[in-house]
Amino acid sequence: MTSATLRDSLAAHTGTGARDWFPVFKARYGMLAVFRALAAARPDRADVVTQTLTCSTAVDPILVAGLTPDYAEIDPATFAIDPAHLLLPDAAAALVIQHTLGLIDPGASQALAEAARAGGAVVVEDSAHSVARMARDPQGEPLADVSIHSFGAEKMLPTKFGGAVWVNPALDAGIREAIVAELRALPAPGPRLALAARSYRWTRRVVSRVPGGDSVGRGLEKARLYSPPVAQSEREGRLAHNAVGATNWIAAQAAGALATLPVVEAQRRAATDAYADALGGGPQGQPLLRYPVLVPPGADAMHVFTELRAQGIYAGHWYRPALFPGVDDPAAYGYEPGTLPITEDVIARIVNLPTDVSPERAREIAGAYRSLTS
Repeated sequence: MTSATLRDSLAAHTGTGARDWFPVFKARYGMLAVFRALAAARPDRADVVTQTLTCSTAVDPILVAGLTPDYAEIDPATFAIDPAHLLLPDAAAALVIQHTLGLIDPGASQALAEAARAGGAVVVEDSAHSVARMARDPQGEPLADVSIHSFGAEKMLPTKFGGAVWVNPALDAGIREAIVAELRALPAPGPRLALAARSYRWTRRVVSRVPGGDSVGRGLEKARLYSPPVAQSEREGRLAHNAVGATNWIAAQAAGALATLPVVEAQRRAATDAYADALGGGPQGQPLLRYPVLVPPGADAMHVFTELRAQGIYAGHWYRPALFPGVDDPAAYGYEPGTLPITEDVIARIVNLPTDVSPERAREIAGAYRSLTS
């Protein structure tokens, strides 16, 4: 299987055209190509509206492209930018709609897309947690101008590498041409980086289990034989590598995994609905990557997370701290802590529960969570 197979599979899953899909080594490198194209095509617009309840690797491409992140408040119900709090800068090149943990809110997404287009900004959809799913308008058409999808580590499918960028054929012709040209020009990964992808599972086991594994990992990373989920450079406003495309091996792994997506989504949707029922409301009806909950005000979210882990429950704390897993210097990211009270309250209280479990197990986990927060 080749990249063409992956493009065909993504098109079939999304009802889009295969020629509008572009596989990449990691989703972050697809984002970098998009933002570089925007920076070159529209030098008078340098701002990208995004959020701090995200991974640092979702902001690094903005910085590396020479653009400026402009952080907006989120809605605690959607974990995405709140249209009611959006102040679009005059120089906005793009606005990012992030489907956090796979939660897609069609109404909010449409409001954000309309606001972005009214201000001349390109709508970039971050579907890293909802591979092959997109926000759509009432007619069923994709809302985004550009949609970013991921096959990386800890995403919906068991693949560890790969991403894909969809470029809307209805996007302004000049801007679309610039983005497509940038994506088509991406070089193939070098032999060492290609090997790093193929040997990732083995390397990850070694790094996580042997004494001095962190030092081993840094050495392998420096030699370009290991590509961790978040490199040290990616906590400093940089990326580990330049933008590169996908190898045929990565594309084949992703295309094969996509065939299992309906089964994966059905299982995660059932767990999501079980959590919603057991916890008395919250997101449901969608196959979430993890189920987000906010601990009651005054409760210690990290204590809840730690206690759940001690009980053998694979809870997560995405995205705490801001710009997860935390950055060395927030100022390098243009972020001033204390300026986004709603987002910062969510970050302080968020815990996420596993959805790769049965509905019965989800209800048990919900019970354990309630016992720690009641």
